[in-house]
Amino acid sequence: MTVMRILIFGGSVFLSRAITLTALDRGHEVTTFNRGQSGSDLPGAEVVRGDRAVSDDLERLVAGREWDAVIDVSGRVPRVVGESVRLLSGRAGTYAFISSISAIAEFGAKPVDEGSPLFACPSDAAEGEYGALKAGCERAVEEGFPGNRLIVQPGLILGPDENVGRLPWWLTRISHGGQVLAPGDPARAMQVIDVRDLAAFVVDQVEAGTSDRFLASGVPANVTYGEWLAACAEVTGADAEFVWASDEFLLGKDVQPWTELPLWAPLMPGFEHVWEPSSAKALAAGLRCRPVAETVRDTWEWLREIPEAERSFGTAMLNHGIAPEKEAAILAEWLARPA
Repeated sequence: MTVMRILIFGGSVFLSRAITLTALDRGHEVTTFNRGQSGSDLPGAEVVRGDRAVSDDLERLVAGREWDAVIDVSGRVPRVVGESVRLLSGRAGTYAFISSISAIAEFGAKPVDEGSPLFACPSDAAEGEYGALKAGCERAVEEGFPGNRLIVQPGLILGPDENVGRLPWWLTRISHGGQVLAPGDPARAMQVIDVRDLAAFVVDQVEAGTSDRFLASGVPANVTYGEWLAACAEVTGADAEFVWASDEFLLGKDVQPWTELPLWAPLMPGFEHVWEPSSAKALAAGLRCRPVAETVRDTWEWLREIPEAERSFGTAMLNHGIAPEKEAAILAEWLARPA
């Protein structure tokens, strides 16, 4: 295997950390560029501090340097990504941009694949909604980079070091035991991907010099919602009793889909096809996915070392998990309904 020089925007948090670790484990020379505010750096990587939104910091990063590939995991603003693309043009052979399935305009409402239309967002946009901005970032790469352009649109990512807080919230809640409010139909099929499998796929494609786009959301129907929560109960060893309440009941109680009961996607407009994206192209290109139960187990092994008071279930802008008093009230009302 040829040793590559790889620049990674990010490198310390969740997916960017997993990609950095994968590249280092394979013997590549890795440079990470970040502000040093979100996570710890990995031993073995050259660390350059800076803010990619500050032109002077970017100029300092690229001065006198070249890489075989750039992996941009942190890009969220098209104008900022476009500036990175401009400065790195001619200094790298491949620009890999990690986008999101949320860049696809019809995601959730229809089954989607690589040919599905993106949100209409220009490549120089400076503000907007998350999904649209990711679409604009893709355009900034495709319009501005003269070398190989790799676009990866991940689906729902789980695994150790998760900083979004979906699986960590469920593991923490279920570890308390007792009656647990569970949403909708336990047989509802999901499609999730382990962060380590996604990282391996990205590095595989970078090593191959691939210039293409892939939707990477895992193996279709690789777990049901009931199996997923049961796996959480098994690894925590908790005495948890799942109480499955219907979509209609929960919506009537103003429970927020996707966030208050993380990854709950009721059968309603905009959510009915959330778990039906096509990863066929990525799977054919070598994406390999481990069992979801392994992801749950390894995430608990990581999470249990973090004191509960220090665990993160998202950010101040988007926190995951239902308040205990709200859960208790809904449980009581569901169980007291007429037979």
